[in-house]
Amino acid sequence: MGATCWPHEPELNSIRRKVAAMSGCDAKEVRIVVSPYRICPLGAHIDHQGGTVSAMTIDKGIILGFVPSSDCQVLLQSGQFKGEVKFRVDEEQLPENASKSNNSGGVKNSSVALEECGWGNYARGAIYALQKRGNHLKQGIVGFIRGEEGLDSSGLSSSAAVGVGVAYLLAFESANKLKISPTENIEYDRLIENEYLGLRNGILDQSAILLSSYGCLTCMDCKVNNLFFIVKGYTFALNITIIFFVEIALPVQTKEHRLISSPDLNRNLNVIKKQFKILLAFSGLKQALTTNPGYNSRVAECRDAARILLQASGIEGLEPILSNVEPEVYEEHKESGSLFTGDISDNLGLSSWITLVYSYQISKLDATLLRRAEHYFSENKRVLKGLEAWASGNLEDFGKLISASGLSSIQNYESGCEPLIQLYEILVKAPGVFGTRFSGAGFRGCCIAFVDTDRAYEAASFTVKEYTKVQPKLASQIDQDKMVLICDAGDCACVI
Repeated sequence: MGATCWPHEPELNSIRRKVAAMSGCDAKEVRIVVSPYRICPLGAHIDHQGGTVSAMTIDKGIILGFVPSSDCQVLLQSGQFKGEVKFRVDEEQLPENASKSNNSGGVKNSSVALEECGWGNYARGAIYALQKRGNHLKQGIVGFIRGEEGLDSSGLSSSAAVGVGVAYLLAFESANKLKISPTENIEYDRLIENEYLGLRNGILDQSAILLSSYGCLTCMDCKVNNLFFIVKGYTFALNITIIFFVEIALPVQTKEHRLISSPDLNRNLNVIKKQFKILLAFSGLKQALTTNPGYNSRVAECRDAARILLQASGIEGLEPILSNVEPEVYEEHKESGSLFTGDISDNLGLSSWITLVYSYQISKLDATLLRRAEHYFSENKRVLKGLEAWASGNLEDFGKLISASGLSSIQNYESGCEPLIQLYEILVKAPGVFGTRFSGAGFRGCCIAFVDTDRAYEAASFTVKEYTKVQPKLASQIDQDKMVLICDAGDCACVI
């Protein structure tokens, strides 16, 4: 687990005792999966468009204690939610939308109908993903899952949700002695998110959680036909085939390797803790991403913008994502408001006139789509500049780019809401903060900030005080000591 000290031994021992009581096994037999939360300093909202993104994990996250069961039965309990989840690994799992239409509750011949709680979807989704890739599971698990206090282990936030899926994948693989690479698990978790749950997100969360290394900035080019993860000297590549705009994932392969890190980090891993801390500041909003149409609608708008730009520039056969649009094409469209530059002649016949007007209309982005495209292209530039700043150890410039990313998320991507925007504005002014932005999709509750280590507690206190002034009701719903968490960088998910 590198240089990170999370999770702490007392917490691990508590989970071991819980699983031992559930299963009747000795506490020494309990295996532990740690799946850290991730943050995305730069690259907001562009992974699903094939953009370049950055990420790292923090020293907080999901912990899943488990033992292999004596048969196919799965028995799960949660530290945050009531009830038990019970099902079998030899049951055929169906995506949620298919199960609703079939009134099957997600499985065939399952006991899921008897279940009174719904927080086990990610465990079932893990089985779905493993089954779909041809893995035959014979061993269930008895497990207890818990997230950081104040955060969910049920999958009700972007990073926590993916962390839960990753944790279950690693547990089922361990119990069934499956050797699955991190890059394969990125694809498996994508199946959980995109197919089983029907959420149209990218692969940033999975990649960061599975590939990050302590103190390093993980950089990913998420373009669907060439995906790279730059993480502590290792660059992994995924190949995905596109057929009629449908993504078909093939088995992943490791190809190239290269390193991006801070010069100070090369000399001493522990120096990272002296340079900066990471703040997680909570707004008190708890809307689940899967029940908020904002995320999926933004993805659709980005694809609409890409489709118009590609069609207007005469490019056919490419998936309508903004990474397939040349920046020069966008800049031309941005300046003119339309890619149509032909002259209208008085001698045009009626049919030619109709064709001309139609071509103009389909090539014109409305104001909303123009803002989505502007966010994508400007954010891609910020990521590249941010990588340079990180590599040179310039946290001041790195932080300014993060705050600029946050502003573009508000103005161009139009994510967030009043409480979250207020929290962002407070953090921008907080003492010692290098930069801040929304965390995750930006449609609910949290901001991140990079802050000077020596001023981290001062910045946290300032944020709590100022946010309580502008949102007293929401602030009252949060434990004052946990409204702003001070974190260090983390490591990758693994079984320990």
